[in-house]
Amino acid sequence: MVCGYKIMNVNKILIIQTAFIGDLILTTPLIRAAKRGFPKAWLSVLTIPRTAELLEGNPSVDEVLVYDKRGRDKGSRAFLKMVRGLRSGTFDLALIPHRSLRSALLPFLAGIPRRIGFDRSAGSFLFTKTIPYRMDVHQIERNLDLISALGVKINDRLPEVYPDRHDQGVVRRFLSANGISPSDRIVAIAPGSVWPTKRWLPERFAELADRLIGEQGVKVLLIGGGSDIELCSSIAAMMRFGAVLTAGKMSLRQSAALLSRSSLLLCNDSAPMHLAVAVRTPVVAIFGPTSPSFGFAPYDSNSLVIQSDLECRPCGIHGGKRCPKGHFECMKRIHPEQVLKEIAKKL
Repeated sequence: MVCGYKIMNVNKILIIQTAFIGDLILTTPLIRAAKRGFPKAWLSVLTIPRTAELLEGNPSVDEVLVYDKRGRDKGSRAFLKMVRGLRSGTFDLALIPHRSLRSALLPFLAGIPRRIGFDRSAGSFLFTKTIPYRMDVHQIERNLDLISALGVKINDRLPEVYPDRHDQGVVRRFLSANGISPSDRIVAIAPGSVWPTKRWLPERFAELADRLIGEQGVKVLLIGGGSDIELCSSIAAMMRFGAVLTAGKMSLRQSAALLSRSSLLLCNDSAPMHLAVAVRTPVVAIFGPTSPSFGFAPYDSNSLVIQSDLECRPCGIHGGKRCPKGHFECMKRIHPEQVLKEIAKKL
């Protein structure tokens, strides 16, 4: 019995989230709430290799199960092996925020007796309880609906990531080696995105970074993953002042530690936005083809979104490779002066 809702004796919980980095970060409030609702239950999270490290040190997670669905675990034979592994885990309850058919099939074939997911999931017919996927709220709120349906009270909604001492030490030594002292103010800039149309123009990132250094006296870091190295390097090459490049040099948790040391993050609609919120760093996010109304804006009151008012946007939930109208006005109408004013308020 949890808050008056009888389900069964829950000893082991499985949460399945095998999507992108941002999706896992936005699932951490659900993980925390599930553990608080069933404090004696063993809680496992099934995720992909790229995001697994984000759960290290999380006090709500007892076990991280890694499913390399696009690598060594690709194919039906590996899928069935994963099913057998989950079946041997004897889970009582599965919470499935990921809306793919595969994520619904896994707990169904594993015989987990209680399976809760969204009604808009491709595999919703495999759940024992479906929850309405509310379109008018943030993704964190939607995810929490999965556990509040069991009567669990939600006390905290912010995402969380736990960099450890090693991560903090790596960041401290990196900053020192690049001439940044503990008293320096840092603005981190994440100019990348998986989707090209989500990226603000590189030359405008460069102009803004120069003005931040020249007018605000801050240190600028260009951050991102390995796929962002070329973009960050090109932006640095356009600048008059020097920026420190970190793209591809740090793990996700080290990047979180770096953001926790920063005064602010400027980014597109991308994973670093959620990583910054998870370590309580204010965010100024630039949205082009997508919209905060989809539920993926930075989830804290100290952050803001800059966007253009155009009839043609939003044009998709993920963005795309090119502007469907051919003009890319949603990003071109956002100028460095406008962004600088908002950042200066935060600084």
